[in-house]
Amino acid sequence: MEVIFDMLSFTFMQRAIIVGVLVSLCAALLGVSLVLKRYAMIGTGLSHVGFAATVIAGVVITIDLSPLPGWLAGPLGGVFEFIDSMPLLLPLAVTVGAAFLLLRLNESSKINGDSAVALISTSGIAIGVIVMGVTTGITLHICNILFGSIFAMTRADMYWSIALSIVVIILFVLFYKQLFAVTYDESFAKATGTKVEIYKSMLALLTAITVVLGMRMMGALLIASLTLFPALSAMRLCKRFLSVVIVAAVIGVTCFFVGMVFSFALDLPPGATVVGINLIVFLLFSCIAFIKRGGRA
Repeated sequence: MEVIFDMLSFTFMQRAIIVGVLVSLCAALLGVSLVLKRYAMIGTGLSHVGFAATVIAGVVITIDLSPLPGWLAGPLGGVFEFIDSMPLLLPLAVTVGAAFLLLRLNESSKINGDSAVALISTSGIAIGVIVMGVTTGITLHICNILFGSIFAMTRADMYWSIALSIVVIILFVLFYKQLFAVTYDESFAKATGTKVEIYKSMLALLTAITVVLGMRMMGALLIASLTLFPALSAMRLCKRFLSVVIVAAVIGVTCFFVGMVFSFALDLPPGATVVGINLIVFLLFSCIAFIKRGGRA
């Protein structure tokens, strides 16, 4: 308890805990549908696109506009200042666009789901690395994007994250039945009059928002774990959709908080520590499930 009180005495840790708990909750809720629909790796693909967009946003605001004529430098300067004042906006817009593109590619008979995710994922990383290669002076910033940093969380980021996380949670609760129907049987959902395409698009949109919000702390390389591990852990012991969703939400929030406590106490990287705690819980739940089945695989 002393470690927890010490941790919460720092403003940056308070911001990280508030945002992290909300993002972990969103990721766990959405992760159940993503795993069941075999979209588990979409988080990885979107995070890599978010990486490229964040790198571009970081480079854009450093561009020297003085050589340009005034009629062009003025409007561009205003756009760059707007991007600088709202650093989540560009990554959010690009990642949402990539989410809808992935949805369309996944429905194509020529490109299956895994290939679509790999296409978007590798392209995002490549673009980000290319931009890094032609610029200088932002190495530390890029490291934070890849692996996460609680110090990168500003007050404005916290407010944006809280607002968007609440929107994600509200939409998930309001349209829970429709998302459940689309997750389990699209054909039956269509037959009952459910507008499947709308709810699949909503799932992609909410996932993109969650990925962008979580990248600040978890990093582009680890954020997908927040959607994957809690859902898989809950599925080891639970069979009903609602029970899986509830248990996954509890696991996601608990693992994040415990991971942050260990990170603070042992001076470990926060993102990697949270993933490590999730891995331990997954292995524990898998062992319990194995014992309950009487040792049968």
